[in-house]
Amino acid sequence: MQFFDSHAHYNDEKFNEDRFELIEKIYESGVTKLVNAGYSIESSKYALEIAKKYNWMYTISGISPNDIPEDGIGLANQLQELESFIHKNLNSRKIVAIGEIGLDYYWNKENIELQKKAFIEQIDLANKFNLPIVIHTREAVMDTLDVLKKHTVARKGVFHCCPLNRELVKEALKLGFYISFAGPVTFKNAKNANEIIEMVPIDRILIETDSPYLSPEPNRGKRNDSRNVKYIAEKIASVKQTSLEEIAEVTFGNACEIFEIH
Repeated sequence: MQFFDSHAHYNDEKFNEDRFELIEKIYESGVTKLVNAGYSIESSKYALEIAKKYNWMYTISGISPNDIPEDGIGLANQLQELESFIHKNLNSRKIVAIGEIGLDYYWNKENIELQKKAFIEQIDLANKFNLPIVIHTREAVMDTLDVLKKHTVARKGVFHCCPLNRELVKEALKLGFYISFAGPVTFKNAKNANEIIEMVPIDRILIETDSPYLSPEPNRGKRNDSRNVKYIAEKIASVKQTSLEEIAEVTFGNACEIFEIH
């Protein structure tokens, strides 16, 4: 049985002490494909550097809503640098999407228009490079959907660590996006988790850890890593009344399809 962790951050400083030793253990545990996610220029560069060391690891590059500069000039410069970086490295076939990008009003409501501009321009960048997008949205559901309805996304993509919001999931599926579930669906206090999992067809589900964050039960509160992705798969299998093996196989195939990994 093999697992595909579709979103993790081995570029994060929380892995500085044991990063490469841990990555070897992850592969040995049965996680044989993994996307190392960028969220800023520097983190995207380091994510790619790590991914290049392993033939089973891939990366996404982008500027998250929590990492955009404070003004339009700074954003324009960073977007130009991001485009140059992706163009330079696209032939490596390691960069499989633009992300994580989107809107986050939980941490910052002071720069909403700048967040939207960054989101839209990175959608345009994804279309230019014929890549899917990986979306981060937090307390910004309606604005996120509004952007996606007004701005064509050629290759669609994934709602990463998808909020357990009925309207978001319903509209995201209509728009052709995949839904990625992470540790919160396993939490004992997770509202709507079962209902939301039931809403998503099995051929549109991805699984992820978002490591080092959001450890699932039974490891909640500890540093997360990709070996825990099986607990998310177990939760989905339980709700869908199917086997862990089927969820592992289908989500593996779904991630390979959306990211064009062969």
